[in-house]
Amino acid sequence: MRTGIIAQKVGMTRLFTDEGVHIPVTVLKVNNCEVVGVRTLEKDGYVAVQLGAGKAKEKNVAKAQRVQFAKANVEPKKTVVEFRVSDDCVIPVGSELSVNHFVKGQYVDVTGTSLGKGYAGVMKKYNFGGDCASHGVSLTHRSLGSTGNREEPGRVFKNKKMPGHMGAEQVTVQNLLVVDLDEARGLIMVKGAVPGYEGNIVYVKDAVKRAMPKEAPIPAGLKVKAQAEVSQEAPAEAPAEATTAEEVKE
Repeated sequence: MRTGIIAQKVGMTRLFTDEGVHIPVTVLKVNNCEVVGVRTLEKDGYVAVQLGAGKAKEKNVAKAQRVQFAKANVEPKKTVVEFRVSDDCVIPVGSELSVNHFVKGQYVDVTGTSLGKGYAGVMKKYNFGGDCASHGVSLTHRSLGSTGNREEPGRVFKNKKMPGHMGAEQVTVQNLLVVDLDEARGLIMVKGAVPGYEGNIVYVKDAVKRAMPKEAPIPAGLKVKAQAEVSQEAPAEAPAEATTAEEVKE
């Protein structure tokens, strides 16, 4: 079982296949998703990876978290989430995850906070039919009707569908197809809608009800910082070699 990844919902758009069929997709952006802690079976009683994403001001971070980030040698993170993993999928502290953690054609589960709708009635919240619209009905057109019982038991049962707060709760959408990946910009395009508003933080992980592709990297898809450093240093070494060659000719 691999770790998930922290992403930000950018918005919705559509992609076109070679046959001209358009696919509605939600764009998720992965930026600075790093490992800030590891939970072990010997010390904590379970195995998990703690990820952090987003930049936070140091003054807004608790002292205990500042110490944790300093030990991990990472900047203070705005969002910190734990993902349960198997023993063979533990990632070293300080590693940064890439969008290549997933592959095209893979199914994922996305968890986010749904849009808040405020206080709602039963017709909007539970799709009740409401009261009659005529025949002497007065001011109860959108009412839920009777909620109680007779003398026995003489009370309203628990979990009765009533008016109340709607939305702003954790929602998981399962089996979303990964249509495309953009490693350069850190984007994941998944088919369909994702809960939450634009800019909302979501958690993406391997689908529970689908088999993980064999191409998926284990333990995780990580960014290789060494390659970036080598590519930056290579142009600086080239002029030095040319100068040496000119000196030899002279």
